[in-house]
Amino acid sequence: MPQGDKSAYTDKQKRQARKIEAGYEARGVSEEEAERRAWATVNKMTGGGKKSGSGRGKKVNKAPAKKGGRKGGAASAARPKAARSRSAKKAAATRMRRASR
Repeated sequence: MPQGDKSAYTDKQKRQARKIEAGYEARGVSEEEAERRAWATVNKMTGGGKKSGSGRGKKVNKAPAKKGGRKGGAASAARPKAARSRSAKKAAATRMRRASR
């Protein structure tokens, strides 16, 4: 089977990858990178494509799909409170300005 061939994946895995890819693209990630990340996530969750044989089933690990959003914040937390507050006020002002357009 050539590299990149998705025939060994179940319909459910293909569906999951499409949904994950769409989510990345909605956040502005390029099409190619979104596809790469989506399949990496599906592989991490399910252990790759379907495998034949009795007793080969494994539980799906949902942790990789829930990882996003929890990883960030460490750099922000390391900054002083005054700097974070200034940034928040500036962001709020920008949102207000853009909403009034």
